Amino acid sequence: MSRAVVFAYHNVGVRCLKALIGRGVEVALVVTHQDNPNENIWFGSVAQTARDYGIPVITPDDPNAPEVVEQVQACQADFVFSFYYRHMLKAPLLEAARRGAYNMHGSLLPKYRGRVPINWAIIHGETETGATLHQMNVKPDNGPIVDQMAVPILPDDSADEVFAKVTLAAEMVLWRSLPGLIAGSAPHIQQDLSLGAYFGGRKPEDGRIDAQAGAAQLHNFVRALTRPFPGAFTDTAAGRLLLWKTLRAGFAEPAARAELYAVDGQLWLRCSDGGRLMVREAELEGLPLTADNFAGRVGTDALTL
Repeated sequence: MSRAVVFAYHNVGVRCLKALIGRGVEVALVVTHQDNPNENIWFGSVAQTARDYGIPVITPDDPNAPEVVEQVQACQADFVFSFYYRHMLKAPLLEAARRGAYNMHGSLLPKYRGRVPINWAIIHGETETGATLHQMNVKPDNGPIVDQMAVPILPDDSADEVFAKVTLAAEMVLWRSLPGLIAGSAPHIQQDLSLGAYFGGRKPEDGRIDAQAGAAQLHNFVRALTRPFPGAFTDTAAGRLLLWKTLRAGFAEPAARAELYAVDGQLWLRCSDGGRLMVREAELEGLPLTADNFAGRVGTDALTL
């Protein structure tokens, strides 16, 4: 039986941990994160999953601390796996596994290396993304690829909808890769890093809307950041506006800056390139903004973003 130490978090962590168990891998230790009380925890618990299966679990602030490295080394694992774990694992941890350390990344590497790859892919209007299992080294997301699977990004998919697809793809990639990894026959294909780029993490403030962006760009931005993420926002004369859901809906007169208005019981956003968005859900100063209450809340015919 192969033995593994698993660093994991989020839904991908839960499903991939279960895939390991389903393939008969002995998981000697799970390393995960303490949930942040200031974060919207909308995803499954790796810690609870480990406890359900009687697997020892720890939640260190620094996984590379000497005492954690010693605990991992003591497991004498064949493999170290990282499934959506949020910290980089340094060389002593990577070298603690006899047969290699592997990471599951939420993009089609070498594209979108780094943080929050699903959100970045939607922001940039990609029509597909996926999950990639690759060997880890000391640099992020650039080790040889074992396997990957693509999933579509439909024109109106939100980030959580795409995340659900990527989670399933991650489970399937790991499930079909494990026999080869265990047998020592899995492919390891070097990445051509020139075909992709590295992207950093995102903060709530990065959700500020560019009011001079075109309709497609604004639509992608909104759906990449909508719930359960903090949302796309802008500060207007009437207060802070959040856009939670939009649909592309033809053309209107171009506006120097995007303008929100209400017509025939519907909110619309007229954009700088002449494109128009139907606004299906919006919020102004923390309260729902609709076509019915638009005039009373805003006090004008149109609200400039």
